[in-house]
Amino acid sequence: MDFEQIIYDKSDGIATITLNRPERMNAFTNRMLEEWATALADARDDDDVRVVVVTGAGLGFCSGMDVRETEAGRGLWDPQASLAQRRHFLRDSVHRVPRTVATLDKPYIAAVNGAAVGAGMDMASMCDIRIAADSARFSMAYVRMGLIPGDGGCYFLPRIVGLAKAVELIWTGDIIDAQEALRIGYVSQVVAADQLMQHTREFALRLARGPAVAIQAAKRLVYRSLETNLNHALELAESAMLVCQTTEDAREGPRAFVEKREPQFKGR
Repeated sequence: MDFEQIIYDKSDGIATITLNRPERMNAFTNRMLEEWATALADARDDDDVRVVVVTGAGLGFCSGMDVRETEAGRGLWDPQASLAQRRHFLRDSVHRVPRTVATLDKPYIAAVNGAAVGAGMDMASMCDIRIAADSARFSMAYVRMGLIPGDGGCYFLPRIVGLAKAVELIWTGDIIDAQEALRIGYVSQVVAADQLMQHTREFALRLARGPAVAIQAAKRLVYRSLETNLNHALELAESAMLVCQTTEDAREGPRAFVEKREPQFKGR
């Protein structure tokens, strides 16, 4: 499809999705959500893509739903529509992104360049890793609109920062800066704003050059282990290990170790 509200680029094994409505702090519309989910599905299905990065154009990462568009009747739902007409509006709009992310075994990294607010913070939360500019700000701002987190925030956030901190952020809608986000473990790294994309790309390249089968299998195992018991997790690990042991990369790693050189992984 032709992208109008995101920029989608693929190079060196990295797919980069840039939300591109800087004049609205990258608040999303139905069009952006459709493009976002389409780009994620393309990256998922492209064997040459090893890592996916999402960031925002301009000063913001994502300010969530475009409230002005919705109030004007051009947003995710018509405020005048009946409950019956609106009952699937989240499923058919913003939920397309987390549902597609759930099928993505490849590393998914947020380069948070500015404000990530409300559903914008939820969008960052569904990434595996968040790298923040020192100018980034975060808020679960739904409560300020009299709403609850609608884009998976109640699912993702407690898994990142723990139950007590998650409900505190959800109940208060407090704004936290990048250093506080680092302190509570919400982001993994904080870098100078003018170095964010270079730093994130270098990190992504490191993963893209790694053993893709093992990295993707490990991601799947981590997430599935969160929702099962130990015995089942160990059984899943055994199956994943058997697959990894058959790869060329599993032969290259030990060979490079013995030869005292950097491994040259092929992703197969």
